[in-house]
Amino acid sequence: MRVKDTLNLGKTKFPMRGKLPKTEGNREKVWEENKVYEQRQKLNQGKPSFVLHDGPPYANGNIHVGHAMNKISKDFIVRFKSMTGYRAPYVPGWDTHGLPIEHQLTKAGYDRKKMSTTEFRDLCRQYALEQVQKQMAGFKRLGVSGDWDHPYLTLNKEFEAAQIKVFGAFAKKGLLYQAKKPVYWSWSSESALAEAEVEYHDVVAKTAFFVEQVKDGKGVLDNNTYLVVWTTTPWTIPASEAVAVNADFDYVVVKPASDDRQFVMAATLLDKLAEKFGWESYDVVKHVAGKDLEGITTTHPYLDRELLVGLADYVTADTGTGLVHTAPGYGDDDYHFGLKYKLPIFAPMNDQGILTKENGPEFDGVFYQKADDISLKLLKEHDALLLQEPLKHSYPFDWRTKKPIVFRATDQWFVSIDKMRDQILNAVDEVKYKPDWGKVRLYNMLKDRGDWVISRQRVWGVPLPIFYAEDGTPIMEEETINHVSDLFRKYGSNVWFERDAKDLLPKGYTNEHSPNGKFTKETDIMDVWFDSGSSHQGVLAERPELTYPADLYLEGSDQYRGWFNSSLITSVVVDGHAPYKQIVSQGFTLDKRGNKMSKSMGNVIDPAKVVDQMGAEIIRLWVMSVDTSADVRVSMGSFQQISEAYRKIRNTFRFLLANVGDFNATTDHVDYANMEAIDQYMEVTFNHFLADMRKKMDDYDFLSAYKMLINFVNNELSAFYMNVAKDVLYIEAEDSPVRRSMQTVFHDILDGLVKLLTPILPHTTEEVWQYMGGTEQEFVQLTEIPDPQHFAGEEELVANWDQFMAIRSHVLKGLEEARNNKVIGKSLEAKADLYLTNNQQELLKKLNANIKQVLGVSALTIHGVDDKPADAVEFSDQVAVKITAAPGEVCQRCRMTTEDVGSDSAYPQLCARCAKIVRDNFPETVNEGLEK
Repeated sequence: MRVKDTLNLGKTKFPMRGKLPKTEGNREKVWEENKVYEQRQKLNQGKPSFVLHDGPPYANGNIHVGHAMNKISKDFIVRFKSMTGYRAPYVPGWDTHGLPIEHQLTKAGYDRKKMSTTEFRDLCRQYALEQVQKQMAGFKRLGVSGDWDHPYLTLNKEFEAAQIKVFGAFAKKGLLYQAKKPVYWSWSSESALAEAEVEYHDVVAKTAFFVEQVKDGKGVLDNNTYLVVWTTTPWTIPASEAVAVNADFDYVVVKPASDDRQFVMAATLLDKLAEKFGWESYDVVKHVAGKDLEGITTTHPYLDRELLVGLADYVTADTGTGLVHTAPGYGDDDYHFGLKYKLPIFAPMNDQGILTKENGPEFDGVFYQKADDISLKLLKEHDALLLQEPLKHSYPFDWRTKKPIVFRATDQWFVSIDKMRDQILNAVDEVKYKPDWGKVRLYNMLKDRGDWVISRQRVWGVPLPIFYAEDGTPIMEEETINHVSDLFRKYGSNVWFERDAKDLLPKGYTNEHSPNGKFTKETDIMDVWFDSGSSHQGVLAERPELTYPADLYLEGSDQYRGWFNSSLITSVVVDGHAPYKQIVSQGFTLDKRGNKMSKSMGNVIDPAKVVDQMGAEIIRLWVMSVDTSADVRVSMGSFQQISEAYRKIRNTFRFLLANVGDFNATTDHVDYANMEAIDQYMEVTFNHFLADMRKKMDDYDFLSAYKMLINFVNNELSAFYMNVAKDVLYIEAEDSPVRRSMQTVFHDILDGLVKLLTPILPHTTEEVWQYMGGTEQEFVQLTEIPDPQHFAGEEELVANWDQFMAIRSHVLKGLEEARNNKVIGKSLEAKADLYLTNNQQELLKKLNANIKQVLGVSALTIHGVDDKPADAVEFSDQVAVKITAAPGEVCQRCRMTTEDVGSDSAYPQLCARCAKIVRDNFPETVNEGLEK
């Protein structure tokens, strides 16, 4: 018999290489065929509910790495809750209406203006459903578990019907109004936009310092005085109706030596402006208080129009002149200024950003961006332009088309935020936030939010359920809205475009504003944020397995002004409270240089590519390993690096499995009280780790959980316990108490670890589960993560071992130095002399452990600290260590260097310990001997 035949190397052959790209897909098919998600839900019936409501991604294009981070994070939480005592269903959803889908069809060659509305909408629906299927396949391939057979889609009839009821709640409370006021207008999308659909980029504007001559100075200014006005949008000057000044500013009338005219500007800006204008000398004629300028009129610089001077708090003196060009049709501040002074709300521009003839003949048919130069040219021709200069500043863009937008007054439907702001802000206080700053961000977003423009001039979406009477009165009555909701639930929202207004109204409906019984219907659709913001009614309140409010919303930090925001507003209106109990927000995924990922820059990472090369488990472990509360840099190198950590975890499972192959948990289990001391310590250590991991997972602190996991695998297991275990599991007799004691702990760690990591690495743990045998469920996903156990005296036990670990670290340093100095090769070639204080020696006795074995050396001698020789390595805690080569020969079985090798003549290659084990357990070898 060979020496290795007497080693207990275990019976389980868990593969070293996972071949994840190949095996994961097959495993996911098995889960789907066996309806593992549904089995989990059935097992959890009757348990407390935990509902994470899925924020719907937009159904357009392949999933990206940001999608992966979001969906995998949610999967961690839902799986963990499902395995720790909660009924935690997960219903994935998609946002399926809106402009991007219309754009995709236009790019494909479809012209919606040459088709019927319903034909175009049917194409949009078909495209959206195709995108949903594509993205769903991507999410499922990441191992995300959920009710994939019954997702929610904002185009579903039931969802649309519920959304109409939400709209009805706004109407009933008088929160809706129609007005012509400036909104974010996207000429590239031909529609109004909400704040959440706008992003900001730096642009260089053509600013103009121009003059307007006083027409009626009201006794304050004479007619040879010119106001120096400033604007960053010269193309809006044709729509100018006024000049805004600050009532609290001190203004000066200035006469430069080089000009016959005198000019008005803010006193604090005089020196700076004089330098800009090249005035080498000038006289200050007089000072005028800002409030005294109110009511003065001026003449438009190149049009036959009288302009008014009015007061506005928004006028500042940090840039410009302290006098601001005002066009009430092209800005929110300007609009409110116009309302205050009863000025025309004038915005002569069409939906495509083309200026109309009302601006003057020079501007008719000109795209607004090209009109800057025309306006500047007219200012020069009328001797009104003092200076033109560039200014770099932040400007709003359409987040989908990436084109700049304009502030343009159009007829739109609005939600009055002011009427319910206090109630909304109170609801913010009801919610928990992670990170904590999320509360402040959401509060400020709502505190400063203007009225919500909810109408869109498109066709692919949910129609605004508004009828108009013969005299133009809008009809939004509970009866009509409920009837439309019922129609949508039965037929879908296409019915709005298929039927005339009279056929959409309740049978026999009459209204005093339509004496002839004639009605028309609104043609605009609702903002898609109203769609997704209604999901608490269309999904949470609609589906019996879910709860409203949800326990958790988890999305990117941009959703404080998006989905978190619109959902809160709609929920407060409908039910007076927030739709969520807690918000968790995540940062964005960036490339390795910190740039936002975009297809045009070529810096995107396709999760499918990572899955095909490395497996979904690598992406899942990466998500666990990063701080998702902030922006996350990611590259292919990130996944290659994390694959090393995955390999360590996989090898740990392999080692544990290999060494419990001959262990029967029912018959071989050793009670804690009868375990060896080191095994007791490891059993306690694992349960402390289990408790800490569960707490971090409960707190959604995946990064801390990852650090704990890697530390436990690398240090407590690999570098310590599994290293010691080799001298027990491979050497001791199969049924020896010391071996069964250690196998008990191995089994407990394996069983606990495979369940604990199932929310993170479900493909891997399911594979491990198959090799474990004798398990209580066919799939590990159907088990429960164990509760941490506690043992009598564990605090003292851990405290003693923690002290010992400090001593052990000194020995390891001594061994490392001896290796470097070629004194020894492997640690088992070493003899360690330890010089300790009396208290430290007592500590080692208290451990009641084989210290030589724990230190991994062949010989150990303990000395008093006063006996340390000069060549011993001393440490600050009075420990000294001396490492020398152990005397004797190497045992061919346990590999220790001892002086009793060959003491049993039947086994000349073995030490006395190994010879006894072999003699007792392999008696046939006494006669035949062992082969070399």
